[in-house]
Amino acid sequence: MRRARIVGTGSYLPERVLTNRDLEKMVDTNEEWIIARTGIHERRIAAEGEYTSDLAAHASRRALEMAGVAAEDIDLVVVGTITGDFPWPATACLVQEAIGAKNAYAYDVSAACSGFVYALSAAVNAIESGKVKKALVIGAEILSRIIDWTDRNTCVLFGDGAGAVVVEAQEGESGVVSTHLHSDGSYWELLHQAGFGSRTPASREGIDNRTPFLKMQGNEVFKMAVRSLADVAVEALQSNQLTVKDIQLFIPHQANKRILEAYVNVDRYGNTSGASIPIALDEANRNGRIKEGDLVLLDAFGGGFTWGSALLRW
Repeated sequence: MRRARIVGTGSYLPERVLTNRDLEKMVDTNEEWIIARTGIHERRIAAEGEYTSDLAAHASRRALEMAGVAAEDIDLVVVGTITGDFPWPATACLVQEAIGAKNAYAYDVSAACSGFVYALSAAVNAIESGKVKKALVIGAEILSRIIDWTDRNTCVLFGDGAGAVVVEAQEGESGVVSTHLHSDGSYWELLHQAGFGSRTPASREGIDNRTPFLKMQGNEVFKMAVRSLADVAVEALQSNQLTVKDIQLFIPHQANKRILEAYVNVDRYGNTSGASIPIALDEANRNGRIKEGDLVLLDAFGGGFTWGSALLRW
């Protein structure tokens, strides 16, 4: 059986740590309030002059090194991000150039916090079709650049980072068993970034109204996220005639500790959107939490709304 197997993982977090105590000096909040509602103690913030493609390239090099794969052997680079270096060209093209993946085609996937799962699914489809042998799948975000630092309800939640995996075609049972993707555009207003796009083009008025910043109706997003994450996880299990007891490791999107009962790093990094799952996967892999043959379930929910899951046999 031809499957797309993850053969290397990598991640990168910026050096700067922003603690809850630091936020107390910036906005009307306190550490106890943040921890009680989110479980977050600190998050990483990209340095001035550090861009999403930089974070993605660092994570990619680490994944390639683990896999023992040269960048020029990669056929596809796909990046899940909503905070690319530019609206266009694709951040994946910048990463391709930075790491020397000169033989790959590259593009971005915009699915917010579900971006990595969507990107992984795209790479799996390309590999299973026979058109691609080796792919580099990345989730990378610098959310600190689209956060309204005067809004205490959102600025405490997010952080910056990147994670990457090398996926290659292999024969056998190990690899991505299945992926399951969904979306519902009727909820877009609950979590979005309005500016600047064709509906809200760049203007001085837009800047004054803080249009470029992320907007979220947290309580409504929370309700939908919990339900959707559960449903799409169950879908992955039922599609493969499995139960919860068959899963060795469950890695959901690291949004908020109240949502999670699984592998958790949101307390240290905050919500890194499309980067959160590959960062957690790399940590778990490097810490020896995953053994060959283990079943690993990835589960994501993000703006759009988008949600999805991926079942892996390690």
